[in-house]
Amino acid sequence: MIFTHYLNGANSNVTIQALIHRRYDEMSSDIKAIGVLTSGGDAPGMNAALRAVVRKALTNNVKVKGIKRGYMGLLNEEIIDMEAHSVSDIIQKGGTILGTARCLEFKDPNIQEMAAQICRKHGIDGLVVIGGDGSYRGAQGLARHGINTVGVPGTIDLDIACTEYTIGFDTAINTAMEAIDKVRDTSSSHERCSIIEVMGRHAGYIALWTGVATGAEDILIPEKYTFDEQQLINNIIRSRKKGKTHHLIINAEGIGHSTSMARRIEAATGIETRATILGYLQRGGNPTCKDRYYASIMGAYAADILCDGKSNRVVAYKHGSFIDYDIEEALNMQKDIDEYQYDISMKMSR
Repeated sequence: MIFTHYLNGANSNVTIQALIHRRYDEMSSDIKAIGVLTSGGDAPGMNAALRAVVRKALTNNVKVKGIKRGYMGLLNEEIIDMEAHSVSDIIQKGGTILGTARCLEFKDPNIQEMAAQICRKHGIDGLVVIGGDGSYRGAQGLARHGINTVGVPGTIDLDIACTEYTIGFDTAINTAMEAIDKVRDTSSSHERCSIIEVMGRHAGYIALWTGVATGAEDILIPEKYTFDEQQLINNIIRSRKKGKTHHLIINAEGIGHSTSMARRIEAATGIETRATILGYLQRGGNPTCKDRYYASIMGAYAADILCDGKSNRVVAYKHGSFIDYDIEEALNMQKDIDEYQYDISMKMSR
């Protein structure tokens, strides 16, 4: 609408580029400085999102303050000025240059009020929070105390219901897939059963995706697992009778106990069984192209809507578009494993 107004009027010679800059000047008239932090577990692509937040805000003529070590760093006033060069050469790096930390104290409304006062003390009008649903609850608390907040989904677990993509998931599943392929090679050579435990907290998305991608014989996810270990043992015996020389089980972190499970399976089947827990390996490494690209768009989007005066929002990717939701609405959404995808994973493994 603003483009049509200017181009059809007396200012028809003004370039679209100039109008864009003018529009952002108007948008950011009340927002002078924003803060950005990374919270909770680190995820590959957080640096790409951080870079986008900083550079997009600066193009909107808004200053940026980086907050180290998440909400803990905010409470300790570990706050630095950030310029375009502050985020140079970081898009390809895993982890987060700002650092991150858990901060259970931030659940306390009194602590949230203190954090809001610290934001005001440092001239921070709005805050971009890159993290998971726990980080969103902290952002929601700050919004209640007058600090404009926008959340960006940064978690390898893909467990945020409002979005089909979370920063770091793509890198994590590719890292896990490559590791599982290597374990399967040696498992086949020794005619073993291998249990490989992947991350995901209480969600089974990493296990489901990597299990299908590596051709696992069994995929155990917390949303569907019945804890019928005898059925698992029967599957292994059946596979061996069919002539398979190895058996691969992908076990989600939310089920866990892979080492004791391996001992029980070996005792019941007589087949050598080994457990491998991939652990924090999945959090590290250079982010994939998808994680760099999507994180960049989400970070820029967050900076724009914050500069536009929005608050208490969450950036999401849904049906091919980048959109935003109210944080409370987003946190109340429920997410579950797609029944068809799970059914396919079961049928392809037999």
